[in-house]
Amino acid sequence: MWYTIKDVDQLDTPALVVYPDRVKYNIDLVKTMVDDVARLRPHVKTHKSPDITRLMLHACIGKFKCATIAEAEMLGMYKAPDVLLAYQPNAPKLARFIRLIKTYPDTAFSCLVDNVGTANTIAEAALSEDLVIPVFIDLNIGMNRTGIIPADALELYQACAEIAGITIKGLHAYDGHIHDADYGVRRQRSDESIEPVLELASAIYDEGYPAPVVIAGGSPTFPIIAQRETIECSPGTFAYWDRGYELAFEEQPFQTAALIVARVISLPNETKVCIDVGHKSVSAENELSKRIYFLNAPELLFKGQSEEHLVADAGPNHHYKIGDILYGLPYHICPTVALYERAITVENQQITGEWLNVARDRKITI
Repeated sequence: MWYTIKDVDQLDTPALVVYPDRVKYNIDLVKTMVDDVARLRPHVKTHKSPDITRLMLHACIGKFKCATIAEAEMLGMYKAPDVLLAYQPNAPKLARFIRLIKTYPDTAFSCLVDNVGTANTIAEAALSEDLVIPVFIDLNIGMNRTGIIPADALELYQACAEIAGITIKGLHAYDGHIHDADYGVRRQRSDESIEPVLELASAIYDEGYPAPVVIAGGSPTFPIIAQRETIECSPGTFAYWDRGYELAFEEQPFQTAALIVARVISLPNETKVCIDVGHKSVSAENELSKRIYFLNAPELLFKGQSEEHLVADAGPNHHYKIGDILYGLPYHICPTVALYERAITVENQQITGEWLNVARDRKITI
């Protein structure tokens, strides 16, 4: 099996392991899914890794999206040319963002705004440091967590264009609420949600402004948005992929490239096995049966999970022994990676090193 580790006895568990060859395959594949690599702006929230950042830069991917100052700093440390902080900074976060811009001048950083008040605050902070900060209008196209609806955004765009200290670059529209397994339904919902964004972009251009850059979509709608030649795409999960997306989005043939290696640590009774994968080892926001899938033990029925333990029913006369190795595919890899300070690399079925998940920290240096 592709995931088997020959020297697994050297590995303490639970452990996050990654397979670099499969990561490289995914990076090569994502480039084939757009007409121009310049339209790719992958989100780094999934991997949080300098090593994968370098692989993407080597693959001529030069634009990135991130959610935290630490993720932005990681990208700055490796001189990523163009980085969007897909967040509206304020208070201490804005001060950190200013420091980030001044510390890493080789990277063009930008951020989001969704109201005039914050735009003015960012501009004032920028002017105090002799900076001009590029901003994108954050649009609410159905996610309903941040952003302004497209119908109300033209006035905000015009206002931002007049504020000294910022420069308006375009529009940001995240559609994380669209994740239907049926591709036809997903396409229809994507088309409906992006149409007001395109109308807004056209209205902005008609008002005499340069055509705004439009950044849209995530992993579920990536193959749909990728067909719209004027829009930058922001998939993120493709670097590692996971069980949830593998089952839901069969039209995207990315390879799962990160696993949780675990061990059976106890046999509480004749049918139960206890495994060392608790809430602290795998993302636990889904219901119990959709947290981890053991590739070499798919028949296990999970009965309970606590901070350090997962109890499963293996049935009578099962073959499991204490010390048995299980290879678990997380259903949601993004928050799972954030639980580990490092990922162990496996190549040719051997442990070869480690990739630090540097940006899992809330702070690197800034």
